[in-house]
Amino acid sequence: MNKTDLVAKVAEQTDLARGKAAEAVDAVLEAIQAGLKDGGEVRLVGFGTFETVTRKASTGRNPRTGEPIQIAASTSVRFKAGKALKDSVA
Repeated sequence: MNKTDLVAKVAEQTDLARGKAAEAVDAVLEAIQAGLKDGGEVRLVGFGTFETVTRKASTGRNPRTGEPIQIAASTSVRFKAGKALKDSVA
């Protein structure tokens, strides 16, 4: 399922026009991004939790030459599925 499919599904289930459903989906995604940008976590009960994780700088190897390279520290997003989501998929 991609974003277009998601918008179509939301429009179908809520009797909204596709344009309004697209606005609603975009608003939800922007709210999740804003919550994560502030360094917090976004907890959707029954669905799951999005949280930011900081990775330390490390040393890796170039697979082609075997030469050591520095991998910079970075911030990433982690998602942990909630119990209801896990149970519905299993």
